[in-house]
This record gives sequence, C-alpha cells and structure tokens, in this order.
Amino acid sequence: MTDPDRQIWDGMLGYLRRHAAGVCRQWFEELAPISVDGGALLLRAHSNVHRDYLRNSCSEPFNDAARTVSGRLLAVRFLGPDDPVPVPQRDAGRARSIVEPKLSTHADDPSPGQPSVPEVRGVHSPSPRISAAARESMGGGRTQMDPHESTIVRNEETLVINPDYSFEHFVVGSGNRLAHAGAVAVAGNPGRSYNPFFIHGGVGLGKTHLLQAICIQLKEQSPNAVICYLSCEGFLTHFIEAVGSNEMEQFRHRFREVDCLIVDDIHFLAKADRTQEEFFHTFNSLYSASKQIVLSSDEAPEEIPNLEERLVSRFKWGLVAKVEAPDFETRVAILKNKARLRGLALPDEVAAFIATRIHKNIRELEGAIGKLQLLVAVDSRPIDMDMATQVVGETPPKPTSEPTIQSIITTVTDFYRVRLVDLQSERRQRSVAQPRQVCMFLIRHMTRHSLEEIGGYFGNRDHTTVMHAIKMVESRRIQEPDFDIVVQSLEDRIRAVTP
Repeated sequence: MTDPDRQIWDGMLGYLRRHAAGVCRQWFEELAPISVDGGALLLRAHSNVHRDYLRNSCSEPFNDAARTVSGRLLAVRFLGPDDPVPVPQRDAGRARSIVEPKLSTHADDPSPGQPSVPEVRGVHSPSPRISAAARESMGGGRTQMDPHESTIVRNEETLVINPDYSFEHFVVGSGNRLAHAGAVAVAGNPGRSYNPFFIHGGVGLGKTHLLQAICIQLKEQSPNAVICYLSCEGFLTHFIEAVGSNEMEQFRHRFREVDCLIVDDIHFLAKADRTQEEFFHTFNSLYSASKQIVLSSDEAPEEIPNLEERLVSRFKWGLVAKVEAPDFETRVAILKNKARLRGLALPDEVAAFIATRIHKNIRELEGAIGKLQLLVAVDSRPIDMDMATQVVGETPPKPTSEPTIQSIITTVTDFYRVRLVDLQSERRQRSVAQPRQVCMFLIRHMTRHSLEEIGGYFGNRDHTTVMHAIKMVESRRIQEPDFDIVVQSLEDRIRAVTP
C-alpha cells in the first residue's frame, strides 16, 4: 500500500476513536490495509469471524470514516485471511499479480488457489452460493473474483458472531466454571463429549458468550464445518414460513444436515406445539448422526413451562450447566477484560467501584465500559472516579464538611498499603481484614451513610458484617492503646484533607 493510502487508514483509526468510540476495539490495530483502488479501501482481517463481524456491524462507521478522512467517495471492503484481492473488471482479461503476505495459514490448507473457509448454511438455499456480503466485497459486480474461491453461505437469520466472545475473553468464576468447562469440551470434541449441551441461567450472565465461543473455536479447528447458529425465534420464523410456502422438505434439509446446531433462548419453543414437534424430530435426526446440539435457556429444561416431556428428557441427555451471577472478584475481572478489548486503561479503584454498584448483569458491566469509552473520547482524558460516578448514574459528591467514602478509603489504604480491590474482595487475612474493618468504622462514624450502603461498597456485604466490624474496632480501641492511636491518627488525616 502506498504512503497516501496508509495515511488514509491511520486517519480513519483516529476518526473512529473520536466519533465512533462505541464500535472501536483493540484488534482494529491488527487490520491490514491492502490498497485503495477503484473507489474502495480493502482491509484484511486476521480471521473470517472478524471479517464477518466487520461486514455486519461496522460497515457504516468505517465508510463514514473513509469518506471523511480521504475527502473522496470511498467504500470499505473487508476481506478474510484467505480471500483473494478483487480484480477490477477492466484488468480481468490480462495477467496481473498481487503480492502480499498472508496474515495466517492453516495446517490443513488445500492446494493453492483453493482456500478453505467455514460454511454457514443458508436458509433460502441448501447449496453453496455467493452471499450478499461476498457480492459486496466484489464491489457490487464491478470486480471479478477467483473462480476457485470458496464462498460463505450466509443466512439472513444467522446471528452475528462477535469476535470478543471467544473462550480467550471469557472470565471464569465460581458461578460459571461448569458451563465454561462443558463448552470447552464440546468445542474440542463436538458430538461426543456432551450432547446435547444445555446452558441455563438469568439474563445477561454469559450464556451467549459461551455459545459464540463454541462457534468461533469450531470455525477455527474445522473450517469446512457447517454450523447453524440462530435464535429460537429464528427457528420458529423459518418453520412458519416453510409451512406457509409448502417447503418443509427444504426446511428439514437445512436444519438436519449440519454439523452443529446452536439455538439461543430455546425456552421460546414452549409457545408453539407444532414447532416443538418439528424440533423433536430435528433433534433426533442430529443426535442419531452424532451431530452436536447446543442450547441455551433462561430456565432449566424441567422448569420451562408447556415444554413437552419428551423434549425435556432429551435436553437432559447430555450436560445441563447453570450460570449464576458473578461474584465481586469476577465482576472486577470482567470489567478489566472488557476495557482491555476496547483499548482502555481502567484503574483498579474504578473497576472496584463499578463492580460494587453493578452486581447482577454482565451486560450492564459491558454497558458501563461502553459509556466510559465514550466519555474518554469526549473529554480526552484518562478514566477517573468522576467518570465512574457518571457511568453508574450517581452524582459526583460535592465538597462538604463531611468526608467522602473515597477520601476515607484512600487515607486508610495508603496507611496500610493495601488496594481497594482487596478490601472489597472475600479475602480474610489480617492484613486485609483489619484495614477493611477500620474503613467501615470510620465511614460509619464520620459520614451519614447507612450500614447497608457501607456494606454494599465493600463487596455487597450485609449490614450485620458492618456492625461486627464496628464492634471489633471499638473493642480493640479500648483494649489496645496503640491501635486507638492509629485510628485517631487516621481520623485526623481524613479531616485535614476534607474541604
């Protein structure tokens, strides 16, 4: 790529960070610009999953950035690691060589000129065809592709796979260990380890992440595998359309001749008796052929209302794993991980503060990181506690004669040389428990916060824990003069820095 073309790409990255912060990811830096030719900027992604995600979710902001930065009517075309560079129609009749390094190779690559890519079976045609996304990458018919190129058969109802949702980026905690281990086993040995694999749990706890992680690993290790990943609502819609158009044979062909069927929110199947009948036969067909079935639901199989007993029984044949709300340490790790994916430096105290306020839903944690990313782009400054209070919907505390929780904690943690994240953890070592109790005592005696509010700030501990901490400090102050001096000294320091 020429220097002017490289300048366009570099300028686009800066533009996206400023004006489309919500879509920006750290791996955008790994996109390889190829050329600007025929009114199109060609960008190569390092995997087909990244390419498909960009085509489905990022085309508009990328096109806007390209046109703004270049001052020309440029369109962005995304290619996978093995996709050939489109040849302009005017040059198709004469020899032309394009030399560029490959971003990745596969040990089982076919012969040159015949790259292997994963197939996602299309709902409207059981045989491979060039998809809309592929036509888009060819410039709407203005370019000619290598006749040997494999194409991805896309299904308009197939859910978009987010490359952020890989096993690498899944944070394992006490509430999801079994589900994660099961997903890893299924992805490594589909159709044999646990079949079916059924994940259930509340909204926003990571079920979809595990489903997509399975898809990503299967695509990586078996590029030619036919994977059907859709929502239960999508399955219902296809069934109704097939019945209405008298195309049940094609419907059955599409869903029963796959290597892996992954259905999200299968509990919606309970709404339709005829669809349950069809899914029952689809399940049996795939299971008898040792094809992997992965399902997710908000409820356990036996708790889904109006679900036929024979389906309940089959859903429990393999592994049923529950995901639960993450604990404090897991929430902090999730926040740090989400921030890292977006290229954000998230201070420990900010992560701990948000994890204390948001404790039931991982999607809300991700939403908080998205808001922080926007504030960083707007304010052009690093993340701080002021941003954190905006993100969780709290008004930053105004200067008063009463110390803030943060000023008390900062004074205590500096003195004892511990971190806030340690105080909010479950650790019970004396080196952590003592400063935690001192913090609770000082906050209770120097502010108007309730016991519940104080406990919530320290890892969602209940009010009885705070009461115990206060009594312990009061007792030690009476029995240990040296300890009493320390507490009084800390109180004096806090008042000295309070406006």
